[in-house]
Amino acid sequence: MFSSRFKWNLETNQLARLIEEKKRAGVKLLDLTESNPTRAGFVYPSTEILSALMQPQAMHYDPNPRGLLSARQSVADYYQALGQNVDADRIFLTASTSEAYSWLFKLLADQGDAVLVPQPSYPLFDFLAALEGVQLQPYELTYLHPSGWRIDFDSLAQSVTPQTRAIIVVNPNNPTGSYLKRKEFAQLEAFCLAHQLALIVDEVFRDYALVEDAERVTAFDATSVLTFVMNGFSKTLALPQMKLGWILPFGAAALRREAETRLELIADTFLSVNTPVQLAAPAWFQLRTALQQQILARVKENLHFLATVVENSPLRLLTTEGGWSATLEIPRRASEEEQLLRLLAEKDVLVHPGYFFDFDREAFFVLSLLPRTEIFRVAVEKIIAADDG
Repeated sequence: MFSSRFKWNLETNQLARLIEEKKRAGVKLLDLTESNPTRAGFVYPSTEILSALMQPQAMHYDPNPRGLLSARQSVADYYQALGQNVDADRIFLTASTSEAYSWLFKLLADQGDAVLVPQPSYPLFDFLAALEGVQLQPYELTYLHPSGWRIDFDSLAQSVTPQTRAIIVVNPNNPTGSYLKRKEFAQLEAFCLAHQLALIVDEVFRDYALVEDAERVTAFDATSVLTFVMNGFSKTLALPQMKLGWILPFGAAALRREAETRLELIADTFLSVNTPVQLAAPAWFQLRTALQQQILARVKENLHFLATVVENSPLRLLTTEGGWSATLEIPRRASEEEQLLRLLAEKDVLVHPGYFFDFDREAFFVLSLLPRTEIFRVAVEKIIAADDG
């Protein structure tokens, strides 16, 4: 009766059952998987955020497939502040970056076609692709100490098939925190041209650089490759509940215009972006700097503490350049899952295992850097104590 796209086991796993048991017992977990900024104790200008929603124009429906011009112009102004000129008429607004992915899969791939996706990366891709009837083909990110993570181009070449239609790059990647570099991007463009592939670049964490690097690039350096840059309010403004994302096409003019024409038809079919959020966008973008400064200060402080305390421990902190996560390599005294469950059962600390992000080997813990500093420090100390034990 149901679609074959829905392929996941819905039974509760052991980790979810243990979390529920802890909560029923009234245990306050030290949650280092928290990625929701609205639950991490940041100070939001609530009055300004909510008042921007109360505009009389919101009572009128004037649909535009690409989104209201005022909202698109606010996105263009955001890029202008970053030193990048963007034409507001080229921007497509979506209800989220997740929806942006689904539109691009519709645009680029037929049923059974494939998209290359980095590994490690966020597991949401598996759901988004499967629900569109698209296959995922992983390519590896390789860790080189101390420089960090880089695209494994041998793996990329081995993963491409005649059914491959696009490559996804997350810049910076989640959870590795690695940015694209100039040499990498040049190789990536050449690879896409050679195999006639589009490039999908997810830049939701682009504003959260933790170190300076002159070799870092963004997809705005794309030239002839058909490229789609995505971003949204979830990370840029730390407002995941105010659903707004966007797609910005680049590439050779004729191919880009054809993509825009087709993308406009997809957008016109759904018209999913609500009017109040679009009208509020210009005012909300004015709050960006203050919100991001809070998050960056927290993330850097937690990362510095983590680096300090693991320095003389058996744990190894992998290089991260940006984003909200840190990766610990832990001694493989047991499987990741066994160590994860023991940490939760005995120390009340919750972390993500590496397999959640499709790390190609064990053992890793991925920690969110968003939690309040006092929570983060206690949790990290318990992780180290658990390893010593």
